[in-house]
Amino acid sequence: MHPLGRMGAPKKKSTEQRLLELLGSSQYQPLNKSELAKSLQIPLNERSRFRRLLNDLETAGKVTRIRKDRYVVPQEADLMVGVLQVNPDGFGYLLNESGDGLGDLYISAENQGTAMHKDRVVARIIRDRVVPDRGRRSRANREGRVIKILVRANQMIVGTLQRSKNFYYVVPDEPALVHDIYVPAPPSQMPRMPEVNDKVVVEVEPWEHRHLNPEGAIVELLGRAHEPGVDILSIIRKHDLPVAFPDAVLREADQIPLDISENELRNREDLRSNPVFTIDPDNARDFDDAVHVRDVDGGWSIGIHIDDVSHYVKPGSALDREALRRGNSVYFPDRVLPMLPERLSNMICSLRPNEDHLTKSVFVEFDRAGRMKSYRFAATVIRSVARLTYREAYGILQRQPATPIEGALHRAWQLAAILRERRFKQGALELDMPEVRVVLDAEGRAVGLEREENDISHQLIEEFMLLANELVARQTRERLIPSVYRIHEEPEAQRLADYRVQIQSYGIEVGDLSQRREMQRFLKMIAGRPEEAALKIGLLRSLRKAAYSPEALGHFGLAKNDYTHFTSPIRRYADLLVHRAFGAMLPRRGGKPPRSTELASTSEHISATERTAAEAEREAVRLKKMEYFAGLARKPHRLEGTVLDVRNYGLLVELKEALVVGMIRISSLDHDFFVFDPARQRITGRRSKNSFAVGDRVMVRVARVDSFRQRIDFAFLAKE
Repeated sequence: MHPLGRMGAPKKKSTEQRLLELLGSSQYQPLNKSELAKSLQIPLNERSRFRRLLNDLETAGKVTRIRKDRYVVPQEADLMVGVLQVNPDGFGYLLNESGDGLGDLYISAENQGTAMHKDRVVARIIRDRVVPDRGRRSRANREGRVIKILVRANQMIVGTLQRSKNFYYVVPDEPALVHDIYVPAPPSQMPRMPEVNDKVVVEVEPWEHRHLNPEGAIVELLGRAHEPGVDILSIIRKHDLPVAFPDAVLREADQIPLDISENELRNREDLRSNPVFTIDPDNARDFDDAVHVRDVDGGWSIGIHIDDVSHYVKPGSALDREALRRGNSVYFPDRVLPMLPERLSNMICSLRPNEDHLTKSVFVEFDRAGRMKSYRFAATVIRSVARLTYREAYGILQRQPATPIEGALHRAWQLAAILRERRFKQGALELDMPEVRVVLDAEGRAVGLEREENDISHQLIEEFMLLANELVARQTRERLIPSVYRIHEEPEAQRLADYRVQIQSYGIEVGDLSQRREMQRFLKMIAGRPEEAALKIGLLRSLRKAAYSPEALGHFGLAKNDYTHFTSPIRRYADLLVHRAFGAMLPRRGGKPPRSTELASTSEHISATERTAAEAEREAVRLKKMEYFAGLARKPHRLEGTVLDVRNYGLLVELKEALVVGMIRISSLDHDFFVFDPARQRITGRRSKNSFAVGDRVMVRVARVDSFRQRIDFAFLAKE
């Protein structure tokens, strides 16, 4: 036998690998399907499977067809494949997925053909250029033209029914869908006849001619556009989010007993006498995690306890299949679309106080300097003694402790503060953004906004959850147990270089952002500045998106080699999978980890559902903010804002407390004629010499809210 034995035998290449190598070779001449099959010596009985492979690779963007049905690798023919992102003003960008570091592709409105926002398309690169973007360098330095649509993203469109003199049409709710949809007279077979200003769902017909508007048919009536709740229902339909649970899932949930059996209690570590507590938002209904903290020789012993959803949701069950389909819970201002039925998410698995609950726990001991001494995992049962809100916990941390729980909370923050400081010294990035909660009245209308800061009560829990996630990820990787990891890959150098140009347009000098320390220095530099939010958002767009993967590829933003999601199995399927891997590491529990053969496709699916949920949640908050400011416009009011950007047609103003950006248009400053100075990013009145620049504080009122385009116009009142 060869000295290398079977281990040294070369691995046979797949048909896909051989095909891509052939297409990418410099000697390759474009061939059609039959010619490719002959070149690769595909047997006749495998030809149909080979044709399916070619179709799948084309949809995935790895190959593309050119004239006479011949195949090429896109980059070899000056082609790019990706998702089209359209701006409400009509132009768009093809998001570059090739990893070639050359950035996105600018697509003008006239070069989009019949492609629409979020369609997956093939575009031909037609020229190299820098496209001005409102006085700033564009995110793309090449321009293209869409030549083929691979996947349509908008088969169903939600919008508002309107009528002209001769025909009906639907205005899409999504501002980036810039074309109205022509529809025939509304159908009568619905509960009532759709009328003008109703929210409807339209099934779009194939759109083949750009110079004619797309057409479709109304398939669902959602209600009057301004009825409470219809706006959120429209977002749910737009993103095709599941609402009601199938009967089989509800029946399975109903069969789960509320009480814990004596046998299960005997098989777990009993922590019911420990002073365990939870900290969650004021309006939380499901409590995933709890902690307890004790002094040990001047150091700390902490327990991090996560609800044991995997005990109740078994692989392959109706509950499991539905949880996988949903991928995660979705949180709207007026409702929640939970991943699991309420009997589980709000009762059996929610760590409510003064009730026994099954958990999986991570125990960690630290010395006086906050250095980790040891850690272990266990299946446990707990009984929370206190349900604290973030507001209550923050208040306790601002005063001397008066009860044992308050003392434990203070000890917990002492350790969390050390862990947090050490994490940033190791290179973690401070990317947290403040959030605004929309306050609704009894009918679901927006009546107020409350800013939520990431204060020390949030940071305390965050550090312990990060710790548990890291330790679990480390152990599953080291023990080679199939699991899912939370990954955030290194950013592309070209995107960071483009972002650096944007930073410099604000007059901020920054070095090489591909160096982690320089990125940290930059984030500290902009902290508290008027443009902080805008620049942080720009940075987040320049980084890769976090995702799920069966491989531990590390987390760039957190500066961790090992990281996963373990701490929220009520609302994330990824965490449920990790709990199954966790169970396989416990002695005498007999747990089975997830199947490694399914983890790649599952990771891709739950990454997609997470992105959809996040987009829907942001859209709902943005819509409710528009509703709030539209109501405010009808009342006397004064709002304090900060100038974020100066353009030749107006001032972008942020209301910091509301995290909302609107425009003061130069045309509305009718008391003077203002001249734009692009070099200094300033406008100055010719007569008064009054000027406005980035960072100026101004008093404004809401002049107009454009709900369709989701834009706010402010009227200038005074300069602070």
